[in-house]
Amino acid sequence: MMKSTTEIQVNVTHKPSSMRWWICALLFFATTINYIDRQVLAILAPQLQKEMGWSEVEYGYIVTSFQFSYAIGLLLAGKLIDFLGTKKGFAISIVLWSLAAVSHAFARTAAGFGVARMALGIGESGNFPAAVKTIAEWFPRKERALATGIFNSGSNIGAIVAPLIVPMIALHFGWQWAFIATGALGFVWLFFWLRMAHSPANHPDVNVSELALIESDTDTGSEKPASIWQIIRTRKVWAIAIGKFLTDPIWWFFLYWLPKFLNQTYGLQLDKIGLPLITVYLIADAGSIGGGWISSQFLKIGWTINAARKTTLLICAVMVIPIYLVSDISTLWPAVFLIGLGMAAHTGWSANMYTLATDFFPKQDIATVVGFIGMSGAIGGMLMASATGHLLEATGSYKSLFIVAASMYSIALALIHILVPDIDKVKS
Repeated sequence: MMKSTTEIQVNVTHKPSSMRWWICALLFFATTINYIDRQVLAILAPQLQKEMGWSEVEYGYIVTSFQFSYAIGLLLAGKLIDFLGTKKGFAISIVLWSLAAVSHAFARTAAGFGVARMALGIGESGNFPAAVKTIAEWFPRKERALATGIFNSGSNIGAIVAPLIVPMIALHFGWQWAFIATGALGFVWLFFWLRMAHSPANHPDVNVSELALIESDTDTGSEKPASIWQIIRTRKVWAIAIGKFLTDPIWWFFLYWLPKFLNQTYGLQLDKIGLPLITVYLIADAGSIGGGWISSQFLKIGWTINAARKTTLLICAVMVIPIYLVSDISTLWPAVFLIGLGMAAHTGWSANMYTLATDFFPKQDIATVVGFIGMSGAIGGMLMASATGHLLEATGSYKSLFIVAASMYSIALALIHILVPDIDKVKS
């Protein structure tokens, strides 16, 4: 039963319960599974490319098919989750993407993998709109960046777990079982989500002090949700969307081409590639949590939202610059550490970009907003995937790609600042 305002006011001196952090843990595990499922193909790509005779261009198109459906799915999933709510919306999403992940085992051609990737993109598109909306529902503003950083770090853990288990399964049981086994993980998560996911006001394990904390500086959600057309007419949504369009492709590039880069440049085969991949994603994981923590700490010491978010974004933009050196490094581990630094910068950047959506918009619109900005990032990723395939087919060199990766964050931050000079004062 919903707790009354009087009850909340009487009991706020009691220590808040910690249910919001358990919900954050569920979001973390969902994001981990999400990235395990999408990373399987990248890890198996060198083997599958030889076995099935894919060209670099065909592999680029397979990646692009995921990006295309993911982009369309994000726009639709965001609005659907705002309509259905996070509990139902997230459940539908993970069932769809788990079934799609398993379906890869039955593909035998580049076109077959392209269809499976499209289905995966539709299903996985619900993860971030649902997760960010859940953060907005469960956390006050001063904790949101940290909570977002924690759940977003699941993307790196997923990318760490995948190279640990996928080669082992593929080498012992065949590549088909790598897709089947990882795809089944989503159904395990679904059991816990359906049992634990309730609104804060109706959750039996949320005490009145925690509820008071959750609602201390958030909107009540009583207003009518905005239409997608009302949302996209605001410059604040375009500030985040442009930032995502320019920087998300860098993450997609690493996700899908890093195993191939390590294989081509340093001769790493399936049984040796795990440790370098685990290392870069561990470093990236620290970036996600660290980026959220820094932003939250700036707010706690009295900084404005504008100063806290933009300073953190600036730190991330500077951290990624040295990555342009990677293509000139002839030894493995210095390159691995530089790539890890750049990926840590991205995950810290990403945590704060999602948090900006909760700064700018009321919680009843969050999933729609995240869907739209995520679509922008996926479109950027789709364009880069196709361009990367053609570029590598023509030149065989990654140098220009690392130069692009080093520069995009600074350009994005400049455009964000031009569109929204002061986050605290922006109204439209």
